[in-house]
Amino acid sequence: MTHLHLRDTTANGRARAAALGSGHRPDVTPASMVEFLSHGRVLILGEESGALYAAQQLDDELVATLCIPGNSQPTSSTVDGLVIVRGGRPQLSGSLGNFRLSFAAAGDGAEAQANHDEARFDLVLDLNKSPLLDREVLPPGYYAPGRDAYALERAIAELPDMRGEFEKPKYFNLDTDICAHGRRGVSGCTRCLDVCPTVAITSNGESVQVDANLCQGFGSCASVCPTGAITYAFPGTKDLLAYLRTVTVSYREHGGADPLMVFYDSSSADTLADAFDGDMPENALPVELEEVGSVGMDTWFTCLAYGARRVLVLAGPGTPGSIVEALEHQVDVTARILEGMGYAGGAVALIRTGDDATVTGAVSSADAMDIKRPATFAPPPEKRLLLRTAINHLLEEAPGSKKAIPLPAGAPFGQIRVDKSACTMCMSCIAVCPTAALREGQGLPQLNFSEWSCIQCGLCETACPEDAIRSEPRFLYDDEERSKPRLLHEEQPLCCISCGKPFATRSTLKAMMKKLEGHWMFQSEAERRRLEMCDVCRVKDMMRAHGQDGSGSA
Repeated sequence: MTHLHLRDTTANGRARAAALGSGHRPDVTPASMVEFLSHGRVLILGEESGALYAAQQLDDELVATLCIPGNSQPTSSTVDGLVIVRGGRPQLSGSLGNFRLSFAAAGDGAEAQANHDEARFDLVLDLNKSPLLDREVLPPGYYAPGRDAYALERAIAELPDMRGEFEKPKYFNLDTDICAHGRRGVSGCTRCLDVCPTVAITSNGESVQVDANLCQGFGSCASVCPTGAITYAFPGTKDLLAYLRTVTVSYREHGGADPLMVFYDSSSADTLADAFDGDMPENALPVELEEVGSVGMDTWFTCLAYGARRVLVLAGPGTPGSIVEALEHQVDVTARILEGMGYAGGAVALIRTGDDATVTGAVSSADAMDIKRPATFAPPPEKRLLLRTAINHLLEEAPGSKKAIPLPAGAPFGQIRVDKSACTMCMSCIAVCPTAALREGQGLPQLNFSEWSCIQCGLCETACPEDAIRSEPRFLYDDEERSKPRLLHEEQPLCCISCGKPFATRSTLKAMMKKLEGHWMFQSEAERRRLEMCDVCRVKDMMRAHGQDGSGSA
């Protein structure tokens, strides 16, 4: 933990000292490790003169292969023991100890894979002006100094240290059962994919998958995940919140007032230390995280429920832009929900630590909130339940509350609207809903909706064949109203004209008959009447027709 000089000259300072020493820091011992093995095989990409120069500077323990892109087909040759591949459009994937080189074939977009031994490398030195790997944060073992001579010098000096066995924590846990990315071939939530700066998260259709070798633990995937399918494990949110609960309770028990929670990580630690130089307000409770992007609105609302007057999140110069954007969006959503309860929206703030004055001004801001009865609940493990528990406590203490407020696109709360004139009650939306926010009516043709369960993933909207559904991000404050089922649409059941069994709705039949107009199987009146029969009676009628005329007509 970064050392901060914290005064204890007042009652708040003494309460802070007692509080920070009262609770065990959350365990950051990883449950599992990710291992790498690097033999020192280096792939150097770029123009031939620069690549040859870099190869000559490498440590003798490293084995280099040069790849010189070009318009011709790739050819390999050996010059003075150095393998040089000239030509082709190289493509790169993988991670430390397992970078894979291939070449895009001209024309059809297929790949002409190089020899297996030649195609795999432990390290990459990319001298191209634009790195071959286009991502915000490059993987370990991949160096892209471009045309920067000083950066090239540092990379060449560091490469020898990248030989051997390495390991890092597995920063995440993934529960694909509650992932809202996809269902039945329909795509939905992409929040984690959108914010991962290392491109470690990819889609496999029904859910996402995370490459543990590429993941560098920024945690933004966990903070934006609406269901808790991805959770941060370094430390776990439950352990972190248990620690925060202990600290805030202890601070008040020791006579502290107006607690201010300050989250920071190694990227912003120096600015935080320099900004105050021992004079940080004594009601400020600093909490160092592995990455500030790993906590989001569930943590912030819980801290406010525990009695924090403000929550500050410090993003340093090393915080990737995608994570800053994700934090800004969550702060915006949080502020709107707080303002709808009559609190100060600025009680949660994201601070870019560009200079000392920005930090000191944020910490001393009067834009805060105060609740008379701080919560002491133990944090539940489920993300949605945690949010509900914290927000409901704040509602109980709120100065006043609106009925509902609109939220920006991407917020994980809201309702859906159904065009009743277009809906055919086909139940495609229910089939893809990952949270059971949409449910049928216990055998009746009804579409019921529970707003609190809706995460605005868009699956129902995409799956609807009639384009009858629209998502509407908002926050409804009445807990009973947002939790109980709400009838969105219903129809009288259509009964089989043969046996009387209900099997569909009139609008479903109407849509089906329209789609089958002109179909060769439904030309006669008898054939069209089968559409008004249940599955069993339809088959019986077809068999009777076959036996009567022997034509095999459907």
